[in-house]
Amino acid sequence: MTEVTSIDAELAAAAAAVHSHAPGSAGPQDKPQIGLVLGSGLGAFGDELSQLIKVPYDAIPHMAQSTVVGHAGNLCLGRVGEVPVACLQGRVHCYEGHPLDRVVFGVRLLAELGCRAVLLTNAAGGIAEGLSPGDLMLIVDHINLMGRNPLVGPNQEPYPRFPDMSRAYDVELCHSAREAASRASVELREGVYVGVLGPSYETPAEIRMLRTLGADAVGMSTVPEVIALRHRGVRVGALSCITNLAAGLGGELSHDEVKEVADRVKGAFTNVLREWVLAAGAMVSKVEG
Repeated sequence: MTEVTSIDAELAAAAAAVHSHAPGSAGPQDKPQIGLVLGSGLGAFGDELSQLIKVPYDAIPHMAQSTVVGHAGNLCLGRVGEVPVACLQGRVHCYEGHPLDRVVFGVRLLAELGCRAVLLTNAAGGIAEGLSPGDLMLIVDHINLMGRNPLVGPNQEPYPRFPDMSRAYDVELCHSAREAASRASVELREGVYVGVLGPSYETPAEIRMLRTLGADAVGMSTVPEVIALRHRGVRVGALSCITNLAAGLGGELSHDEVKEVADRVKGAFTNVLREWVLAAGAMVSKVEG
């Protein structure tokens, strides 16, 4: 018999609170198929769902609150076309002082609610030559330089102690992202994302090191979420909005610049994301059917 852990109990309580705000979401017809995490300045997508129900994070037990400007702090339930979705409108980060089990609690809740695939988004600094502010980059792999892993500690049965990360970013979801961008007439770049702790931006010397290691973009999120989701067998895709050039490649860096660029490209970003959700929903339905 599988032992119930404190994380299991917390997730059950959080899911029950979500269902109390949206009773229909507990049923098989409305259980979310696709989860989304909407990063800095990218939360507008959640406001555009049909049949929208918003559940503030402070109404969900054990859910940490983001202190970062541009992260609204709501779980949005609704539909994109006929695809039922659950969106995290903002995330929390290690650099805010949260332990990793709180940082990944939101994506584990998406899995608990029934999401079989999760699409992650973030704002990132461009490292690779040719990347410019406003570009969208499909993440095809990552490098974890955050110095921590959300799976440290007792393993959560029945999930594997040593999950395989050789294909952390689902091949089919990556393919559907390319097709989604084509349908939305948006150029999609591809690359490797490196996760660092933050909150300070990197130095030019650190960026030169990261480029040597094979990183194309750098940010302060996403990697722990991907690990936690893959541990639970959830398929993952991720998309970065390149909001600035990394240190030494452009001017001075500021969070205001991140928000301004994210706001400038949110139309194109939203179009790609909508098409991606529709494709991912069809893929999940086909597998489960």
